[in-house]
Amino acid sequence: MARKINFDPPSNEATTPAAEPRDAAPQRARPLLGLDRPIKQSSALGAISQSLGGISEKVKRAEEIEQKLIEGQVIVELDPALIDDSFVPDRMESPEEQNAAFRELIRQHGQNVPILVRPKPGATERYEVAFGHRRLRAARELGIKVRAVVRSLTDEQLVIAQGQENSGRTDLTFIERARFAARLEERQFAREIIMASLNVDKAALSRLISIATRVPASVIDAVGPAPAFGRVRWQELTELLEQENNRARAIELVQAPDFAALDTDKRFESLFAGLRQKAARARAETWSAADGTHAAKVARQGRKLTLTFDDRVAPNFGDFVRDRLQTLYDQFKAGGKPH
Repeated sequence: MARKINFDPPSNEATTPAAEPRDAAPQRARPLLGLDRPIKQSSALGAISQSLGGISEKVKRAEEIEQKLIEGQVIVELDPALIDDSFVPDRMESPEEQNAAFRELIRQHGQNVPILVRPKPGATERYEVAFGHRRLRAARELGIKVRAVVRSLTDEQLVIAQGQENSGRTDLTFIERARFAARLEERQFAREIIMASLNVDKAALSRLISIATRVPASVIDAVGPAPAFGRVRWQELTELLEQENNRARAIELVQAPDFAALDTDKRFESLFAGLRQKAARARAETWSAADGTHAAKVARQGRKLTLTFDDRVAPNFGDFVRDRLQTLYDQFKAGGKPH
């Protein structure tokens, strides 16, 4: 059972006109802040953008989002065992040293800012977290209750609150944001909802989804959040992966025994270097005949072998080989022995 704690919201006279009736309809939909209706109309999305656009510092923006969500609300203490993670994951695993440092901070100073949860649809007396995943994890590991605000949220409202709070803190790395966007797309959320969630425009969202879907999921999982690398480096990695056989090569590299022992940024660097080195090794080697003529060049890349003939060096030799390909193939099928 949740235990209620008295919570007196701070005065907000400067922003709320005293003459406005308490039951007056809002002038515009404010789904993240007021949560008065589902996010369905473009005007609601515009209101979200306007409410965020005037705040220059990202941390301040995230704190304002949280503050507006908890103003006038009752904070309760919940057993973390009753709270499930969001139905759309947005984070990869953080290094244990970071988790330990954050956990120790909570242990020493307590949880100053409550998390936001909703009653879990279809599950009695269970909740689902919208934001505050790290605070929830720390409470779980410390064996203490977590301070939370409980609000009824639609799926759209939950992912917008989740994405904007993380975006406000610059808490997610580029690839985490890209994967979050792709997962929302997979669940058939409208692009407008995803843009509002991540506070990005249509072009930026397309880039996020493109990279998250072109890089194999197993490779992203193995590399991890890689906070040191942004869009440009992930785009370069994506282009490397699209070279011949590099996707299979990438999976081999990330499955190497020593790969997981590296930290996440080193894993990105190791994978990038391994794929780039392989591309350099694809240079052709010259084949020389017994008389010293450089009659052909041979290049192997993955499972492809390419022969190149230069008529200036050995005129018509390429045509000679081409005309005998069927004979060579028959010999190959027969075990490589000439008839």
